[in-house]
Amino acid sequence: MKLDVGMLTHDLKTIPEYARKVEALGFDCLWSAETQHDPFLPLAVAATATGRIKLGTSIAVAFPRSPMVLAHISWDLAKASGGRFILGLGSQVKGHNERRLSVKWEAPAPRMREVVQALRTIWDCWQNGTKLNFKGQFYRFDLMTPFFNPGPIEHPRVPVYVAAVNQAMCRVAGEVCDGLHVHPFNSPKYLREFVRPAVDEGRVRSGRNGSDFVYVTSSFVVVGDTEAEQAIARQAMKQQ
Repeated sequence: MKLDVGMLTHDLKTIPEYARKVEALGFDCLWSAETQHDPFLPLAVAATATGRIKLGTSIAVAFPRSPMVLAHISWDLAKASGGRFILGLGSQVKGHNERRLSVKWEAPAPRMREVVQALRTIWDCWQNGTKLNFKGQFYRFDLMTPFFNPGPIEHPRVPVYVAAVNQAMCRVAGEVCDGLHVHPFNSPKYLREFVRPAVDEGRVRSGRNGSDFVYVTSSFVVVGDTEAEQAIARQAMKQQ
């Protein structure tokens, strides 16, 4: 088991100090959530201020962003961090997609599968020069000119995790992803009898039977002892 920590500030001016502090304390990964702020910008700042700690989104909402947009952001963060970036995606719920983000809600699990598959196809095109040719039910990508191709990077294997609650999304996680963000409200019985079997089913379906799948769950750890840092932590806990 490894211990991670959440981004308890999204103030881009103070993130370098915060990121260096949690790295010095030995945390394995620093996660940035998409609630009141963009989840990617803080990690871009943290990438330039740290050298060891992993950096990931927990989570970025997938469907309002084209997989091509996600591919570009992730590619740049993977390069800037020296391969420490983890792309964590979530579907969010119907109400937020339709009423807050103005995105059509349709078949979230199959659509999430295509998002991840499209990302892998785009990254393969950039890294290895393969012809871009992805055609699915929800997405089509078959045009990539040199002007828009960022080219290969040193660490092209970007881990993709997905947040899942129901078994359909858990199967998608096992089938095409590297890890799963478990809902914070869970129990050993739920994980053992509901989540794990669905993930394993997805892994068997895709022939991925190894032990390199990661489960991530969250709780709050207050890093720092100043009144300002305590206030940030209290506010973050209220938002979850």
